[in-house]
Amino acid sequence: MAPTAGVAGGSVEAMLERYRGLALDALLDDVPEGGPRYLYDLVAEYPRRWGKGLRAAMCLATCRAFGGAPAVGLNAAVTVELFHNAFLIHDDIQDESEQRRGAATLHAEYGVGVALNVGNMTNLLALRRLAANRAALGSGIAWRLFIETELMMRHSLEGQAIEIGWIRDNVCDLDADDYYRMCLKKTSWYTCIYPCRTGILVATGRENAVDVLDRYGWYLGAAFQIQDDALNLTGDYASYGKEIAGDLWEGKRTLILIDFMRRCTPDERERLVVFLSRTRTQRTEAEVRWLHGRLLAYDCVESARRSARDLAVAARHEAERALGAAVDTDDGRFLLDLTDYVVERNR
Repeated sequence: MAPTAGVAGGSVEAMLERYRGLALDALLDDVPEGGPRYLYDLVAEYPRRWGKGLRAAMCLATCRAFGGAPAVGLNAAVTVELFHNAFLIHDDIQDESEQRRGAATLHAEYGVGVALNVGNMTNLLALRRLAANRAALGSGIAWRLFIETELMMRHSLEGQAIEIGWIRDNVCDLDADDYYRMCLKKTSWYTCIYPCRTGILVATGRENAVDVLDRYGWYLGAAFQIQDDALNLTGDYASYGKEIAGDLWEGKRTLILIDFMRRCTPDERERLVVFLSRTRTQRTEAEVRWLHGRLLAYDCVESARRSARDLAVAARHEAERALGAAVDTDDGRFLLDLTDYVVERNR
């Protein structure tokens, strides 16, 4: 993918790397040394694997765009990265995923019990980092950050429950609106809305300003998720870092699959419903190949990508409206250019 122009000092990728480096160094410094085997070393396992650092970068860029220094937003950025990695550990267990960021998932390598405990500790370290804001920013802002975090986690867990429920109950009568409602909760809130809200809060100290980028975050998060779903079917493993077609093995109700369910023939739908009724271990390579081929034949992937691009355009419009004069800053341009990046990325 060609670098995304517009951000002074380099591409979007360069800005992501810069902010990811700041957050990662602080995160790893905060992980205790020693302790029981199979705990703290494994807390650092997912963060050390290559990743975009999108959430930390959005938090720090928003903080700067609204007048704060990076140091002011660092605790919030580390917090969201810790929560993100805890979510990944638990999500991989729930989905029975085999690969994460180019290597075996934590539970596949060390077992479910170890992975659950590491995920729980990662959440605890996130809360500890969140509490550190009291000394840095004062009790009022620190408490407001806890409220924002409770809101984000509630939305995210509700979204996860919706998706898990669809799989458990073999729900096959979904439409695009169902997907978007789930995506808003599961992805948009913790990937984009929460980082922006906390970045604004630590920069301005104003509770009544935190929601100005909410619509931007909602559209951007949905575009990000749809592109992720598309990459799961068409991406290159070396770049994507997760098993290709993993969503099909897991029976996930992506926008791509929902589109196919809406347009396929009665015979294809019957076959799909039977496939989705099975557990991951009961599904076969031949069935996954058949479904993968049908999704491509019906142009469902490209249709979803068009939806993602429309959402990205809407996100850019919302950012231009909300950022005001900050659109001319490096960080404002970075937030704008993320709207292109999330739908053009290959990982």
